[in-house]
Order: sequence, then structure tokens, then C-alpha cells
Amino acid sequence: MIEEVPGGVIAPKGFVAGSAHCGLKSNNKYDIGIITSETPCKAAALFTTNQIVAAPITYSQKIIKSGNIHAIVVNSGNANACTGKRGYKDAETMAHLTAKQLNTTPDKVLVASTGIIGRPLPMKKITAGICKVADSLGNNLTHATNIAKTIMTTDLVPKHIAVKIPIATKEVTIGAIAKGSGMISPKMATMICIITTDAEISLNTLRSCLKDSVEESFNQITVDGHMSTNDMVAILANGMAGNKNITFSTKKELALFQKALDHVTQLMAAAIVKDGEGATKFIQIEVHEAKSTRDAKKIARSIAESPLVKTAIHGEDPNWGRIVSAAGYAGIRLDESRIKLSINKIVIFRNGLPVTPAPGNLNNEMKKNEILIQLSLGLGKKRTTMWTCDLSKEYITINADYHT
Repeated sequence: MIEEVPGGVIAPKGFVAGSAHCGLKSNNKYDIGIITSETPCKAAALFTTNQIVAAPITYSQKIIKSGNIHAIVVNSGNANACTGKRGYKDAETMAHLTAKQLNTTPDKVLVASTGIIGRPLPMKKITAGICKVADSLGNNLTHATNIAKTIMTTDLVPKHIAVKIPIATKEVTIGAIAKGSGMISPKMATMICIITTDAEISLNTLRSCLKDSVEESFNQITVDGHMSTNDMVAILANGMAGNKNITFSTKKELALFQKALDHVTQLMAAAIVKDGEGATKFIQIEVHEAKSTRDAKKIARSIAESPLVKTAIHGEDPNWGRIVSAAGYAGIRLDESRIKLSINKIVIFRNGLPVTPAPGNLNNEMKKNEILIQLSLGLGKKRTTMWTCDLSKEYITINADYHT
């Protein structure tokens, strides 16, 4: 029922995108872009929970309250974070410049930035860039690919997706782009995701759908446990699919839209982890049989953010001691005798003791690019899943060489 299609954020009806190089990044790489719709959209967004927030976040948090957005302007190469009053004014100016080019109003333009912290935006370059972007707007596959590249910083690959679903007799499309590689931690950090849809949906329903979807996707990933200052997930819905309005009372249509949105956000979240700085292995951590979902999430995060667990996986070592001890210091009461631990479905720890001798094919499993850690607590019926990656020498090199 959910069909993946090409086009990313410009796959839904009525959306266009444009990209340009204005000099924030080297080698003529795209560093500024705009996504807009033929008509104003209902919109919702979630932002970083870091107390140190970038100027574009402060600005966008203010204007998203109306739920009426026409466009998003985004730049990479400069985060416009920790830049004081000037930074906020520059974010405002980006919205004003974009609005003028699109013949809309500044209070309908979200602003997103990502890149180096603490440097003021070079506004002459930004101004020229926005003008170039406005002249390049379109909806072919090149536009889709370029806008995904525009938001990249240390990302190795662009991240974009689009899906179609049937809503009664109409076809609804959801598209997305995302960026994120390092400084990734749950609770909205550090990434940007822009989602578009041509669904007709009520504003309150859209807000609820986004919140629920993010909780089970972007809030369930971690690369290094470091929360950023610039994170945003925004969704724009222009209603051009012409479907029956999706509300809390249209339960069948709502469930299908939520399922499709979850599909999009979870694939984007997984793509961020797979592109983690220096990552060589994608790790899925499942915690089962917890007393509560909250307990399961705390334990999963404790394991996922353990440098010792992540380096063991990188070294292809099934180090059960590091995994169970990380669970043990999560602050959740456990019964060691009830714990069962598996890696790639091979049980290696049960009833408080290692399974010895270790299964013969475990070494081969550890060489795979995707590792599944399953920890059963034996205490209840709640569960959760979190995604992370290994910690490599290359991660250290990338971040040691990255200078402000």
C-alpha cells in the first residue's frame, strides 16, 4: 500500500525546490536552497531540545505557531548559532529576502541553517544566493537531488525519499530530505529533515502525526550522544491531492497517513545513522520485556551511547560484558538472572551467565555490516528499538580535524 517513488520533497503536487552555491562551502558545492509550494501550507515543526539554540531555530519557533507556512529557506556551511542579536537579525533577513523573491510574506518562511557554530553569516553572499535560488526553482529529479545535497555538511551521501499512498479515491504523496552524520543524539539532535505532502489534513492532526512519528524515529537514533543547536524537523502540507480532509475522526485515513509518515521518518533516521561519521556498521538495539517503554528507552540509549560497546562492535568483538553493564548503569532496576542477550539472533548471555562455548558462527556474524542487539529483561511487556553505529578511528580523525 505504501509505494516508494522518486522525487523527494518535490514529489508531492505543487512543490518546487531550488539550490545554489553562494560561497559558504568550498568547491562550488550547493549551500543554499528553497523549498516552496504553489499555495501556502499547513505546517508543523519540532526543534532541538538543547538550551543553546541557533538564531534560525529561535526565529522559526516563533513563526511556526501560526501553522501557516509557504516556504523554507535553508543554508549549510554556517550554523548561525551563538551569533547574538546579529544572528537573529540575519535569520529574519533571510526570511524577508526569500519572501520578496516568492511574493509571499516573511512570517510564512521558515529558516534553517547548519554548519560551523559561532561565525556570523556573510549576508552579501546569502543575499546573492537567495536570488540565484529563486531563479532555479523547479520540480524535476535534478532539483530533488540538488536540494538534498544542499543541506549536507559532513554527510557522505544525500538522503531523500518519497512515497505514495491511496486515500479513498485520491493519491497522496509524502516526500522528505534529511541531513545528519555527526553530533547525533536523541531528542532532536543533530539533524535537519524537511517533509512535504500534498495531503489535505487538519493542522492539529498534522502536528500530532509529526510528534508521534519523530518520537519513534529521529528521537530513537544516536551516533555520538552530542546534541546540537540547529535541529529541525518540519512538515508542509498543501492539500493539493484533493483527498477527504484527514482528521482525528477519519481513523482509517489517519492510520494510513501516519503509517506512511512513519515509514518516511524511520528510513531517514536510519539513513542518518548509516552515514554516521566514520561508521562501518549499522547497529539496531532492541530492548524487550521491560516494565515500561520509558525504562526500555533509557536502557537502549545507555547501550547505544556507550563508547565501549560501539568500539567493540567496530572491532567485531561480541563483548557481552560491555552491553549488559551499559544496561546496568542506565538507572533502571534489573534482575540479572532474568536477562537474555542475543547478537544477530545468537544467544550469548542468559540467566546471569555467558553462553559457553560461544556459538561457532558468531564471529562470522560480527563481520556483517548490520548488527542486531536484542536484550530481553524478563520484567514486563514493553519494548523499544534504537539505532546507532560503531565508533571508529575515522570518527576521531574527522572530528579532530574539524575546526571552527
